[in-house]
This record gives sequence, C-alpha cells and structure tokens, in this order.
Amino acid sequence: MKPVAIFRHSPTEGPGYFAIFLEQQGIPWELVAIDEGATVPDSAEGFSGLCFMGGPMSVNDPLPWVEPVCALIRDAVARNVPVIGHCLGGQLMSKALGGQVTRNAVKEIGWSQAGGEDSAIAKNWLGPFAGRSGTIFQWHGETFSLPTGATRLLANGYCANQMFALGPHLGMQCHVEMTPEMIATWCEQWADEAIAVADLPSAQTPDAMLAEIGEKLPVMRELSNQLYSVWIKGLAR
Repeated sequence: MKPVAIFRHSPTEGPGYFAIFLEQQGIPWELVAIDEGATVPDSAEGFSGLCFMGGPMSVNDPLPWVEPVCALIRDAVARNVPVIGHCLGGQLMSKALGGQVTRNAVKEIGWSQAGGEDSAIAKNWLGPFAGRSGTIFQWHGETFSLPTGATRLLANGYCANQMFALGPHLGMQCHVEMTPEMIATWCEQWADEAIAVADLPSAQTPDAMLAEIGEKLPVMRELSNQLYSVWIKGLAR
C-alpha cells in the first residue's frame, strides 16, 4: 500500500493522534516536513492519501510553499486521492479548491462544542455525532468558506464552518488530532496569545485547557475515530 503523506508546517503541530490511528490500522505514512524545507511533491500519484496539519501562519501569507501545496491538493482531488486537513490544513484545502480564508469574528482557543449537521453526507461522516453536539479543540483566528460542492458537517456560534466534506475529502477548522503532549506544548508556547483573549467566551486560559484534558480528550477521541475511520475507507489499497 502506498503511504499517506502527512505535511507538517510547524515543528510543534505534528500529526499527533492521526498518525497513531493510521499505525493502529496498519496504514503506512511518511512525514513531509515543510517547516524543515522539504519539497512539496508535484503529484499525489505516489500516495494513498494526503494529510495537512496546522500552523500559526496564514494561507494568505506570501510563503513559497502555499501555492505548490494548493496545486498538489488539486492534483489529489483530480486523481481521487483522499485529502484531509486540520485547521491550517483545512484552510489550505478551501483555498486550493476555490474558497476563501478570512479573519474569523473571534479567536477560538481551547475546548469547545460544535453541532453536527443532519444531512445524509453528515450522517455518513459523523455517524452518531450527526445532529448532536461534539467536543473539539480549537486554536485559530481565521476561517474558511466552503468550496463549491462541499457540505458543511460541523458548526458552532463562533465559527460557522468547522468542518466540510467533498467526496472522500475532509477539511476541518478544528483540531481533532490533539494529544496531551501537544496541548501542553501549545499552552506553553502560545500562552500569551491565549491569555490575551481569555476573557472571550470562545477562548480559555492555558490552565483551563490543561485542567480539562482528562474530561474532554476521551470524548473528542470518539469523534476523531469516527472521522478517521470514514476517511481511510477512500484510501487506495
């Protein structure tokens, strides 16, 4: 089986639970460390799927790898190679497929809830989470529009487009890939950003995020498993 390529754009925003899930399913993967200067492949032909992780930058920044990544996403969609994006990764998918990435009304940081849509497509992706609330983790200040033909899967009052599906492809604004170690690192690395907006109902302090790991992470893991299980069905075997 061809590997899943996992694109990392920032040293502390690695594949997290997504890679653990792939390994549990016996699916090979390889890391493409954009943050270390790795070259973006010209084609998705050598991979069974593509995964794009998060990052503190914007897809609208003049970074040399943004357009090659967008071209690769379009190539993957044309070849029916499944693509999945987490936060910045979901924004890259939207941009590549004709959507726009703009400033969100508020920053969302920390644990939050989002409601699952109840369409047939949402039911396929979300399973038992369709039509009800699910726990997610957030750290973003921008948001994406839905590409043409995409279906919204998840939304909340702070950000309407938390997640979309387009055929076998899944774009997310939220972070369902988090591990306790990743949360601790982010809370240390970006503490000032979180504290600056912690008075907003859409944000939490680092202490609050860390205190809720034991309660919230197992609940979110159920959603992660549901989404990832559906996504891997589309991989070329």
